[in-house]
Amino acid sequence: MERGHLTGQSGFGRVTIASDAIAQIVGHTAAECYGVVGMAGKGLKRLLTRDRLTQGIEVSTRDGGLALDLYVVVEYGLNLAEVAATVRSRVAYEVERLTGLTVAAVEVHIQDVRRSA
Repeated sequence: MERGHLTGQSGFGRVTIASDAIAQIVGHTAAECYGVVGMAGKGLKRLLTRDRLTQGIEVSTRDGGLALDLYVVVEYGLNLAEVAATVRSRVAYEVERLTGLTVAAVEVHIQDVRRSA
């Protein structure tokens, strides 16, 4: 991985994608998932605004693919395991669909639960 960038190779050449671009995809996808009230910074319990969604996301590489860590706040009263499973599958699907890169792992860290406004 180049500094802050991920590179994919094909028969036509090389594509380099900034980690921040991947984090934007992850943040927007997670925010659209049922039960996710917002993103939280790592170790923080405060909600991040829509324009700061990437602060609750870490992008790295592992086992030949992307490793994504998301820190989310979930709506109170919902099954946390189901919300996390939905976020994991949707994020992996959208990142692979939009970037062409393989997703090795999606870790969902539920930082807090609260009632939606």
